[in-house]
Amino acid sequence: QVQLVESGGGLAQAGGSLRLSCAVSRTIFGINFMGWYRQAPGKQRELVASLTSGGVWVNYLDSVKGRFTISRDNAKNTVYLQMNSLKPEDTAVYYCAVGYYNDPPPQYWGQGTQVTVSS
Repeated sequence: QVQLVESGGGLAQAGGSLRLSCAVSRTIFGINFMGWYRQAPGKQRELVASLTSGGVWVNYLDSVKGRFTISRDNAKNTVYLQMNSLKPEDTAVYYCAVGYYNDPPPQYWGQGTQVTVSS
């Protein structure tokens, strides 16, 4: 069983930055899909950023391109989401998710961390 623990959420002002971290309970070697999803109140969950094929391919939601950066640290078994130039519409619960297969949905999910951006 793989467990994920997210941290780094909180309150930020518009234009500010936050970095989310997701610690994985076992080695991430062999994990092909690592991603961050978000869900705002009354909206469907959406995939914000992902790394597939062990980090070879990177994909971003159009609305976060140029502002968010996903990365992984194999030595620390951690995946990050650096969020810059935050906007109020980025407010949501952010979930880390990983899987051994490239195709979503991923197998394992974190508990979620709240990100709130004030205008």
